[in-house]
Amino acid sequence: MTVNLTMKSTEAYSHFTRTEWSSLTKPKHANLSTQEIGLLQGIDQIISTDEVSDIYLPLSHMLYVQMTHSMKLHQEMNLFLERKTKKVPFVIGIAGSVSVGKSTTARLIQALISQWPSKPKVDLVTTDGFLLPNATLTERQLMKRKGFPESYDIESLIEFLTDLKSGAPYMEVPMYSHLTYDRLHHEKQIINQPDVVIVEGINVLQVNKKKTNIPMIFVSDFFDYSIYVDADESNIKQWYIERFKLLQNTAFQDPSSYFHQHRNLSTDEAIAFATDVWNTVNKVNLEKNIKPTKYRADLILKKGTGHRVTDIKIKKT
Repeated sequence: MTVNLTMKSTEAYSHFTRTEWSSLTKPKHANLSTQEIGLLQGIDQIISTDEVSDIYLPLSHMLYVQMTHSMKLHQEMNLFLERKTKKVPFVIGIAGSVSVGKSTTARLIQALISQWPSKPKVDLVTTDGFLLPNATLTERQLMKRKGFPESYDIESLIEFLTDLKSGAPYMEVPMYSHLTYDRLHHEKQIINQPDVVIVEGINVLQVNKKKTNIPMIFVSDFFDYSIYVDADESNIKQWYIERFKLLQNTAFQDPSSYFHQHRNLSTDEAIAFATDVWNTVNKVNLEKNIKPTKYRADLILKKGTGHRVTDIKIKKT
C-alpha cells in the first residue's frame, strides 16, 4: 500500500488561518513602531504594522511560552538531579528558501523577543558565515553549487552550536558579506552569554548527507524551537527576480560588489539572467534540499502575495 507521506505529515500539525492566528493573545509589553519596522524589513519587502500585529506579536508570545516552559523544565531537572547548572541559551532555528524572507522574519522575531518582560539578550546568527570561502569553492569547483549542503563548513557550524549549548561564555562566529559574496576573513561576530540565539539559514533543518567528522549530529539537534518560512515556488521565484532588479540600482553599483558587472543589464537582460540563476541553482536547491525539510519544523509560516503570511501550522504536542 502506497502512503502519501506529505499528507500524513500535514496531519501532525494544527492549522491556523491568518484570521484565527491574529485573534490569539498578543503581549501587551511588546510592539514595534513604523520606524523600527522600516529598519528591520528587507530591501524587497514592505512589512506593515498590521503584519507585525496580526502575525509576529502572537508568534512572539508563543515563543515566550515555549521559553518559559524550557526554563521551568530546567529548574525541575536541577531539583531532580540535585545539581545546580546554568541554563544554556534558548535556540530558535529559522529555515526556508532563498528570497522567501527568512532574514526579515528573524530580525522581527529578534526585536520582539528583546521586549519580553525579562529583557533577554538576543543574538542572531546567519549560517551564511559558515559558507566555505570563495577560494575554496572555486578550488573544489563548487561556485555554481553555492548554498547547497556541500558548500558549507558544517563541522564548524555544529562545533559552534555544541559550544553554545555547552554554556561557553564567549564565542566568535564567521561573518559573510552579501556585497562581496564571500566570507569576511578579518571580521567575527561575538557571541557573549546570550539568553536567546536565533540561527537563520536555508540549511538549518537539513541532515548531513556527506561524511563528516561528527557523524549523525544535525544542526537542528541543537534547536529548542524551529520555524520554516514557506511560500509557493512561483512567488519565491518572482521575489528573487524583483530583488535582483532592485539590487542592480543599489548594491551592484558599488565597484566592490561581486555582481558589479551586471549593474547595466537592461530590464529584459536582468530578468533573463535572474531567471536562469533561479532555474539552474536556487530552484534545484529548493526542491532537492530545502523544501523536503519543511515538516521537520515545529512551526510553518506560509506566505502569499506581498510576503503577507496567510497560514500558520504548528506541530502537535
